[in-house]
Amino acid sequence: MTPADIEKLPYRPCVGIMLVNRDGKLFVGQRLDAPKLGTKTAWQMPQGGVDAGEDPRDAALRELWEETGIPQHLVEIEAELPDWLPYDLPHDIVPKIWKGRFKGQKQRWFLLRFLGDDSAVNIATDHPEFSQWAWMDPDEVVENIVPFKRAIYAQVLAGFKPRL
Repeated sequence: MTPADIEKLPYRPCVGIMLVNRDGKLFVGQRLDAPKLGTKTAWQMPQGGVDAGEDPRDAALRELWEETGIPQHLVEIEAELPDWLPYDLPHDIVPKIWKGRFKGQKQRWFLLRFLGDDSAVNIATDHPEFSQWAWMDPDEVVENIVPFKRAIYAQVLAGFKPRL
């Protein structure tokens, strides 16, 4: 795919979840497909596509369950960023992800407060996305995220900072 071909592609609608525990730390998972993204490590917060006709809030709760095993009754939605935040994938990754149909994602971000304990987390889901997970201090998150997502994570952290 040429850069001009990629530029014509749409963004994939997606939700992102900033899950905060009682200690003010953020949930991050190590992506299983990090090598596909051209890196050895690729930490990220839970995220995923919004199905056709699906409300983004419902998508956030569904994605949280699908990626972490955390049920809806163990979280409280505290905030939502008002705008969709887009990011572009590096051009060499576009053909490898989502069958080359999207140039990146536009994400709607939600801040969820985790009301449970660590035993409720189960990343060994039906379709696992993470090889490991951790609670990370908000000040450490951006530097540990795959480079092409760092700017959007900085925006998300800034947007939710008053609630952390």
